[in-house]
Amino acid sequence: MKKNIAIIMGGHSSEHDISIKSGNVVYQYLSKEKYRTFRIHITENKWVYLSEDGSEIPIDKSDFSLKMEGEKIHFDCVFNAIHGTPGEDGIMQAYFQLLGIPQTSCAHYQAALTFNKRDLLSVLKPFGIKCAKSYYINEGDSINADEIINHVGLPCFVKANRAGSSYGISKVYKTEDLDEAIQKSLKEDHQVLIESFLEGTEVSVGVITYRGEVKVLPLTEIVSENDFFDYEAKYLGQSQEITPARISEVQEKNVIQLAAKIYKILGLKGYTRSEFILLGDEPYLLEVNTTPGLTEESILPQQAQAAGISLEELFHSAIEETLR
Repeated sequence: MKKNIAIIMGGHSSEHDISIKSGNVVYQYLSKEKYRTFRIHITENKWVYLSEDGSEIPIDKSDFSLKMEGEKIHFDCVFNAIHGTPGEDGIMQAYFQLLGIPQTSCAHYQAALTFNKRDLLSVLKPFGIKCAKSYYINEGDSINADEIINHVGLPCFVKANRAGSSYGISKVYKTEDLDEAIQKSLKEDHQVLIESFLEGTEVSVGVITYRGEVKVLPLTEIVSENDFFDYEAKYLGQSQEITPARISEVQEKNVIQLAAKIYKILGLKGYTRSEFILLGDEPYLLEVNTTPGLTEESILPQQAQAAGISLEELFHSAIEETLR
């Protein structure tokens, strides 16, 4: 009998539309011979199943079920394709754990931790994980620009602490531009992370659980046409994403070992994509994403294909590992 698979997509954040694209690609490539697949749109106002003809059927949140054509459908597994809240910050993970429904991304604590960049870096530092100098601001804090710049230097990056897809991020060159950048970040989150600029080679590293083993996918080198790897560079073609990365064997070995170490330290599962800057042979961690983009143009699917893993097999493996 085919298993019922809910593909959740959408969410409440600025990444909503990107998540819809990811979810639709998963829906396209998951085998219809192996699974009954259901696209579930999650928004702040409604949770609905979206049928092929575009009609919507509400989801019963009490048990995450669906009534359709006289049948009450329960799901054997949830494929999480929500970027940002509530799919990447632990909320949906905790909900499904309470209901006893397996889902493809990491557990709720790991999701909440990795989504909070400053907490993640704080947890990893005692393990010897190198990262940029950082300064934290909460909404309502007084801002001492000179103190901040004395700590992190110029240029620096100002980021929304809990946001993805480069929303709310600015590269600041002048002290007088710092406040405007902070206000931009505060539109995405009430916590702001300010980091020193690391001038080196940026690489993106996919780590997944595949056939029961932790697998590091071929590395991707990021070469942005813009000042940094911003939204336009990520999604509007204003960057080169070169897989495999043009780095030395020593650099590659160091990044692979570190990415796998972080995955294991944090107790992650499913798909992750971590970002690093290479300063010489040393990788510095920027962030860890636990529901990375899954469109055909996204980095992790590109890496999987470079490793000889088709999108159908990539998505199938996520479900099978979850149900294992």
